Amino acid sequence: MKQNITLTHGGDWAGFAAQYGPDAPLLDFSANVSPLGLPQGVAAALAGCTGLCSRYPDPLCRALCDAIGEAEGVPAEWVLCGNGAADVIWRAALALKPACALVTAPAFAEYQTALESVGCRVEHYFLRDERDFTLDEEILEAIRPGVEMVFLCEPNNPTGRTTPRPLLERILDRCRKAGAVLVVDECFGDFLEDPAAHTLRGSLAAYPSLLILKAFTKIYGMAGVRLGYALCADEDLLDRLRRAGQPWAVSTPAQEAGLAALRETAYVEQVRALIARERPRLAAGLRALGCRVVEGEANYLLFRCEKPLIAPLRRRGILLRSCGNYAGLDDGWYRTAVRTGPENDRLLAALEEVLG
Repeated sequence: MKQNITLTHGGDWAGFAAQYGPDAPLLDFSANVSPLGLPQGVAAALAGCTGLCSRYPDPLCRALCDAIGEAEGVPAEWVLCGNGAADVIWRAALALKPACALVTAPAFAEYQTALESVGCRVEHYFLRDERDFTLDEEILEAIRPGVEMVFLCEPNNPTGRTTPRPLLERILDRCRKAGAVLVVDECFGDFLEDPAAHTLRGSLAAYPSLLILKAFTKIYGMAGVRLGYALCADEDLLDRLRRAGQPWAVSTPAQEAGLAALRETAYVEQVRALIARERPRLAAGLRALGCRVVEGEANYLLFRCEKPLIAPLRRRGILLRSCGNYAGLDDGWYRTAVRTGPENDRLLAALEEVLG
């Protein structure tokens, strides 16, 4: 297989293993997942579901949708499961085929990639460096008739910043008046100080064209399982998304893992406490090394360093996310996950070597 393929996202542990060998030690700060590994209940569910794998998975994910609906406080009919949140993003683009969509920049690349795959003209609303990439009210002017979809990431990836709640509500109203579907990616919302205060889940009933994206990937460390979902009060819209993809998108192991994950409340609180403790400590360490750090609110930090970091850290067995391929950023920007205390110390020590 070709080894010189440029990948859009972080987390390419396999590429590192292909270059340095499968036994080469690796510390991956390029993927923003829980540093505590799979919860025990999820690991047990994956190991114990082999007897179910000889038959097709439930194409409607009935048990899982019921459990997600209960956890989210919405009817199960408002839930659509997918092969990760990225699957739902692509389904939305394929189902709606908007002629024009608005995407903030920088932001998760799959929004634009999925939209362009259906011939959509993507307009960017660029977040300003001097405002630490916080979304401002000028975006309301960009949401006009003719813009059929708007994508927001809350908190944003890679900046970790959130939008003030009053502005989010004004964006909702603006999208309704313009006739646009608002897609809000809340995949990192569980890492916020008060997730319930920021989510737009309570606005679903009043705004049927609101589509919220969530995933098990981040908070549960389930990136390899591939499980995400959408929440929407417009059941016809969800049905269009359902029919836009393959019928068995969510495997039996993924469905069983999701059911087990929803019971791991103690694990979630442990992860949240770890990130809340380590994020400011890692930010302070980066600043002490002369880096400019954006004050993120999730389990990762965006920072700027004028010296190239990717190759020298890779040689030291550490993966970092270059942000040069994000619209609105250049090669001087990097994103690092927040991991355990000892792991964060290893990153800072390696950066000190490189920058020293």
